[in-house]
Formats: sequence, structure tokens, C-alpha cells
Amino acid sequence: QVQLVESGGGLVQAGGSLRLSCAASGRTFSSYTMGWFRQAPGKEREFVAAIRWSAGYTYYADSVKGRFTISRDNAKNTVYLQMNSLKPEDTAVYYCAATSRWNFYYSGSQYDYWGQGTQVTVSS
Repeated sequence: QVQLVESGGGLVQAGGSLRLSCAASGRTFSSYTMGWFRQAPGKEREFVAAIRWSAGYTYYADSVKGRFTISRDNAKNTVYLQMNSLKPEDTAVYYCAATSRWNFYYSGSQYDYWGQGTQVTVSS
């Protein structure tokens, strides 16, 4: 079955960096778009970044543009989210997801598969 397994979360000070990983298995994802979403306590889930696996096109939320970078490693079937210049407001559970509908990359409801999430906490 399809599995998306996130790792790399943790506690970091403001201004620091973390790299999240999402290991994908169970099917071929070359035609999929992979996304990262986050959800902070008491807030709705929000789009962070996405990448079209085959073409490598990337998309970012305005709040993370210039600080976060999404990438993928075809050989490892893994998607990464490099997060730099972290802020306390980046604190959330981060989820990896996959969708076959690339043109709705920003909408969580359009994603077919989800990981279990990894906690990122940024202290001030």
C-alpha cells in the first residue's frame, strides 16, 4: 500500500534550520505532485510547498518563499523540505502528501495520500 513517512522534525531556535524528509513507497509517484502542509494548534491546515515529481516545478506559500526549499531525490523516492531562517510562527505539525491533480497543488482536499506528520517547534 502507499506510504508516506515524514522525518526530521524537532526543536530549533529562531533563525535556525531543519530539513524534513518524506519517504514515499507503494506506487510510482513520477506523475504525482508532492506537497508539504502544516497545521498549528487551533489553526487550519495550510499549504507550504509543492513539487511536481517529474518536471521538478516548485510552488511555495508566500509565508515561506525565500526561506524554504522543496526538492526530490528520484533514486531514493524521497521529497525534502529544507527550512531556513525559521520563525516561531513556523511551529506546527508538518505533513507530506501526494496528489495526482497537480493544478490543485495548494488544496489539501485534492491530495490522495498523507503521511502521519512530524512536529516542528521553533523557540524564540
